Amino acid sequence: MTIQLNGRQQELSGEIKTIAQLLASLSLENRIVIVELNKEVINKAAYTDQPIKDGDQVELIHFVGGG
Repeated sequence: MTIQLNGRQQELSGEIKTIAQLLASLSLENRIVIVELNKEVINKAAYTDQPIKDGDQVELIHFVGGG
C-alpha cells in the first residue's frame, strides 16, 4: 500500500492497517503526535481502530524538545 506521509510517497508493509500500527512502525507510538488523515485531525482514542487505505494522505506532527 502506498500513502502520502508528510507530503512524500511512502510504501507501507501489508501488516500496517491502522494509524496505531503506522506510528509503531515509525517508533512514534510512545510520543505525543497529532495525526491528520485526509485533512481531518484524528482523535488519539481512535488510532487503534482508524484504518489507513491506499492513497491516503497522512500528516504527522510530533514535538521535539531541545534547548
